[in-house]
Amino acid sequence: MTAITTTSRVESIKPRWQAIVMVALIFWLSGSLIIDLVIMPSLYVSGMMTSPEFAAAGNLMFWGFNRVELVCAGLIATGLMVLNNLSSGFGKQSRTVIILSLVLLAIVLIDTYALTPQMSALGMQLNLFDTAEIPTGMNVLHQGYFALEAVKWAIGGTLLTFCYQHQA
Repeated sequence: MTAITTTSRVESIKPRWQAIVMVALIFWLSGSLIIDLVIMPSLYVSGMMTSPEFAAAGNLMFWGFNRVELVCAGLIATGLMVLNNLSSGFGKQSRTVIILSLVLLAIVLIDTYALTPQMSALGMQLNLFDTAEIPTGMNVLHQGYFALEAVKWAIGGTLLTFCYQHQA
């Protein structure tokens, strides 16, 4: 009797965690796409990136979004670990899925605690009499950021596809 109750409890928890992981992935990836492909290009085209206030505004925007990314990455990694430990897990691919989720978490940690503060510091204008222009080192940081974003989208898409294929 206990084995039946335990099995049914595990089977009822699995779809919830799959839904949590998939919703977190969809929410996170769509938010990233909106910021990277809509908001930032429109700010660049409007000339805001050359404004002295842009570094503070960008820091504030990315500070908030990076914290949301940390929560989503934590939910995804935790959810995939829980799903792996329930019943049969993911089979041969379980280690790969967990490693990919931890790579996503590492990307977010790099964005949050290395790239965003560095870009904000580089963009801050401390001399009120200088004309505002984009610092030369900023291009290298942007290239690094977009490379990490591309890796994040690829891994996120892979995990989303994997979760969709392994629905209960």
